Amino acid sequence: MAITDIKEFAHLTEADIEELGRELDTIRRDVEESLGARDARYIRRTVEFQRILEATGRIVLFRSRTRTSWWVGTGILAVAKSIENMELGHNVIHGQWDWMNEPEIHSTSWEWDMACPAPQWKHSHNFLHHKYTNVVGMDHDVGFGVMRVTRDQQWKPMHLLQPLQNLILAVTFEWGIAVHDIKIGRLRTGTEQEQQETRAQLRELGRKVRRQVAKDYVFFPALSGRRFVRTLQANALANVLRNLWTYVVIFCGHFPDGAEKFTVEELEHETPAEWYLRQMLGTANIDAGPVMAFMTGNLSYQIEHHLFPDLPSNRYAEIAVRVRALCEKYDLPYTTGSLARQYLLTLRTIYKLALPNEMLSATADDAPETSSERKFRSAAGTGRTALREAIAVDPTTGRRRGLRTALREMRGR
Repeated sequence: MAITDIKEFAHLTEADIEELGRELDTIRRDVEESLGARDARYIRRTVEFQRILEATGRIVLFRSRTRTSWWVGTGILAVAKSIENMELGHNVIHGQWDWMNEPEIHSTSWEWDMACPAPQWKHSHNFLHHKYTNVVGMDHDVGFGVMRVTRDQQWKPMHLLQPLQNLILAVTFEWGIAVHDIKIGRLRTGTEQEQQETRAQLRELGRKVRRQVAKDYVFFPALSGRRFVRTLQANALANVLRNLWTYVVIFCGHFPDGAEKFTVEELEHETPAEWYLRQMLGTANIDAGPVMAFMTGNLSYQIEHHLFPDLPSNRYAEIAVRVRALCEKYDLPYTTGSLARQYLLTLRTIYKLALPNEMLSATADDAPETSSERKFRSAAGTGRTALREAIAVDPTTGRRRGLRTALREMRGR
């Protein structure tokens, strides 16, 4: 099953974890104290660039006479929508730029170009997902309610359809996110207050959906006159391409091998430092250069984002250098890989867990997608590996013998 004792799994003592937390607090403080003109200039230029790019895409579509120009306009629009969702919408709504006190670029006023209303997304993402990251039963992003991505989730016959469900979710990702925070079942079984809250959510969602549909499928196509259908098709395709890109980036940050899952028991008495450690072990990065990082909304640095979700995304690259150094110091894995590798590992998990556990080879404590501290107890041949035995310093090199070394030794055996 998922991790129930993060200290034992990470091969760290309580003192180690608290010291790790202090060092991460120092990183936060250093970044916060250095925020200033260059960061403000970055986000303002990004907003300007995105708007120019979107306007360019729509102008190209309005003036398109050939199939080539139609594809060019559609591609530009898809890129603009991806930037708006990832580097702007996602990060602005996280409050990364609230320190500027600029009304236009503030988490309380930004409404992004997708179907989900920002306030509802804040609850399902900023609160539930980031507070309870990868806690089975608490974090609704573990499988997004439709897929089984850890053996801790009970298998049901509907999971046989996971490969198809995965494809549908990828194409319609913004709509899946739109209903992610709404518990429809409350309309039938909830209390009167819960029913009222759900109806209010549905009304808010309905207003946002009407605006989105009117903008992309009525207003802009109408502006193109006789090219109404071509523009409508271009807008629809741009939205699908944006959905696919967003889906890939999000899944690669949360579901490849090495992105661990946790039990509710692990949350009991969790300290701020242990929360930090859970974010480091529960997320994964994508190897990316500056352009790729920008197009992912800097979520190629998913580990850094989960450690510091409200720090400006343009700082994640420099933060990553220091986080990597801490992983070296405490002998912790820093899970990262190419986009293709991370996505293929994610697909392997989705396809494999479409089957019941009885048809799978590895155990629920020692599988690539589902891991726990119990695998180290089994490897040691004892009921429980004592921390004093699991945590040690190599007498030859003087280096800590932690989780990364333990995992390497298990693979060797």
